[in-house]
Amino acid sequence: QVQLVESGGGLVQAGGSLRLSCAASRSISSINTMGWYRQAPGKEREMVATMTSSSALNYADSVKGRFTISRDNAKNTVYLQMNSLKPEDTAVYYCLAKVWSVLTYNYLNSWGQGTQVTVSS
Repeated sequence: QVQLVESGGGLVQAGGSLRLSCAASRSISSINTMGWYRQAPGKEREMVATMTSSSALNYADSVKGRFTISRDNAKNTVYLQMNSLKPEDTAVYYCLAKVWSVLTYNYLNSWGQGTQVTVSS
């Protein structure tokens, strides 16, 4: 298991920017996938952006061109740079770490506690 702590959320006007951080309790260089998900009130949790250990990136269509996921292995931290924010980006943002388990032959998911992002119009 990996402990994850998100930070950087807050209130911002539409068109503004925020950078979220996700600090992991262990080295992230060997974690299969790190990612950001979000959940708006009354909606399902959805993938925002993911990055594999080989640096393959995946973005939700709704954030392509506006959000960028990155990582700093030396700091065991993953970031989500969010630009040109829209009111529909308002949600709780969660960090995810997926680690392959040789015991269960399955991925183990670890989630952070979430950080609130609110975009006003």
